[in-house]
This record gives sequence, structure tokens and C-alpha cells, in this order.
Amino acid sequence: MTLQAKLDAFKADFLAGKPPYKAPAEIHPIMARATAELIASGQAGRTLKAGDKAPSFTLNDPDGKPVSSAELLAQGPLILSFYRGVWCPYCNMELQALQETLPAFRAAGANLVAISPQTAPNSRKSMRNNNLEFPILSDTHNDVAAAFGLRFALPDYLVELYKMLKNDLPTFNGDGSWTLPMPARYVIAQDGTILYAEVNPDYTHRPEPEDMLHVLPAA
Repeated sequence: MTLQAKLDAFKADFLAGKPPYKAPAEIHPIMARATAELIASGQAGRTLKAGDKAPSFTLNDPDGKPVSSAELLAQGPLILSFYRGVWCPYCNMELQALQETLPAFRAAGANLVAISPQTAPNSRKSMRNNNLEFPILSDTHNDVAAAFGLRFALPDYLVELYKMLKNDLPTFNGDGSWTLPMPARYVIAQDGTILYAEVNPDYTHRPEPEDMLHVLPAA
């Protein structure tokens, strides 16, 4: 089953109020409104694209060790996956799919890192729960996401819904700004050129990890 097929099946169960989330019906129009407004804003079209130069960064891994994009690119091409956090089931399913494809990425000489705004303990939880063998880096305040054009602020009505659902982003992220990155994936060549970029303001849609394999020989 493809990643998107798994996401679609999960979404159908979520909308139907099935376990384990048992989501109440009244929350779905609110979430759909926020997604529709983010799509309509056109922000996804203003993010970095293939052919652009990727901004350099240094972020901490779950053990507090600084990891720089320059050091990673010195080893080979770099795959970046920006995701929302450990609390997002769609993100966890994507991380699992990336883990399944990790041997193929490594065989092509590429490094893979995930980037989220969450704190180190939550990154460790993400890695543990999803059995990840690649690191998750903490992007405090979504600053690196902003450099790629991915950071957006949640509308007030969605903040109130998240609070009602006990989805406390300030606690997850150690940051009170109520911002998130749009889910995105990039392949960056060793000279810093972006070879592949996929950004979707609808967090329930993700590309297949295998979609990146064809650009790696050129990286």
C-alpha cells in the first residue's frame, strides 16, 4: 500500500470518529476551513523551489548536538523532511514510510534528516515510536522553516480548537508563537542547489518517498 493510500484510509477513519481518536464531528469543518484558507493564501507557491539555493542552517539533534547542513552536504546529497510534530498521526505515518525507504537513500549516498519545531524530548519520542534510524532536528521558532518559506501562523479559531483538544503546541515546541511548518520535502545537491521540492498546505497529502530517488544520481 502506498503512503498516500494509508493516509487516506486513516483520514476516512478519523472523519468517521473511529478509535483511537474518536474525533467529534464538529471539529472537522474547522480543520477543513483552516486548510482551505492556507491553500487559498498561495503561500505554498512562494516557498523555495527546485533550482533555488537552500539556506544553510545548524540545528540540534535530540541529544543536543549541533548538526550543520554544511557538514551533511560535505558527505553527499541531503534529504530534508519538514513535519509538524509527534502529535500529528499523518506525520508519523510519513516518517515510517521514509524509514522504510532509508536503505535506498543511503545506497544512493544521501543523508536524510527530519526537521520539526518540537523540543528534543518530543523528537526522541518521535524517533522511538516510529523506530527511526535517521535524526530529527529541532527547529526552534520554525526559523529554518521560515527560511524555506514554510512557516505559517495558525488562525485564532484553530488555536482555540487545538487548546480544546489539549493539543498544546507551546508545550510541544517550547515556543508560544503557535506556528507550524507546512509539510515539505527537499533534495539538496552538494553545492546547495535544491533538486526536488514538494510542499503541500494540505497536511493529509504527502508524496511517496520513492519520488525522490530519481533525482539523487544528479545530486
